[in-house]
Amino acid sequence: MKSCNTMNRVKLQAPAKINYLLDVIRKRPDNYHDLRMVMQRIALSDEIEISLSDTPGIRVYCDREDVPDGPANIAWRAADALLALARINTGIDIFIVKKIPMAAGLGGGSSDAATVLMGLNDLLNLKLTDEKLMSLGVKLGADVPFFIFKKTALAEGIGDRLSVVEGLPAVWLVLVNPNIHVSTAWVYKNLQLTKKFDTDKLPRFNNRIEDICSLLSNDLESVTIGRFPVIQEIKDALLENGAKAVLMSGSGPTVFGVFEEEQQASDCQRVIGLNSAWYSLVTRTI
Repeated sequence: MKSCNTMNRVKLQAPAKINYLLDVIRKRPDNYHDLRMVMQRIALSDEIEISLSDTPGIRVYCDREDVPDGPANIAWRAADALLALARINTGIDIFIVKKIPMAAGLGGGSSDAATVLMGLNDLLNLKLTDEKLMSLGVKLGADVPFFIFKKTALAEGIGDRLSVVEGLPAVWLVLVNPNIHVSTAWVYKNLQLTKKFDTDKLPRFNNRIEDICSLLSNDLESVTIGRFPVIQEIKDALLENGAKAVLMSGSGPTVFGVFEEEQQASDCQRVIGLNSAWYSLVTRTI
């Protein structure tokens, strides 16, 4: 989370994420799912500016008209939750420039919410620990604590139990999104749980790209591909153009290809970008 802070205003970057691993372990009595995920932040980011205001209330502005204001926006709910916890009544203006595709499996909304929590914590000088912010964040969304954690992580439970994953190298990525929205709730509703296992420990990683390639797995992928076969087309196209490995991120529909070198990724994206129906870009892990 990079920032530029003045007395009553802060400008921040809210990074996206990909999932190297997404195992769905079981459905819980509360209808959530226990998960086992390896999550990685990437350089693609939304831009967020938070300002304190003398005008009471929380207001969210976005450069995209389809982004809601009010309680329908997770960034609004994050600000509301922090103000309630701190018992502070002040005006908040949140400006979001969306660069992360929406409903894309990249965690953009969750990252925005996490960034608002961290930004307001600094602006209001609340001095809340990351652990406290994470406990607040998990009530907003399962991915929110990960963005406050700020490290490559093994996320377990509903995403609230986080531990550092070491030894995975930095890599270049080509992200491809077919410009369709996928409902995470729909994907989980249509998931057929077939695995019966206790979670094994992750292997030790040695900073090799092969470590990432061998790790890639997503239990949600077959559900989303079944409804949107274009995702398989994208996977095939990335592999045909030099990706070391490919996977759908989260509940989709974004697919990422893994590359060792920026030039290899750029060459691939140049070809993929000829398909005007797909959104694609080159980025890197952080």
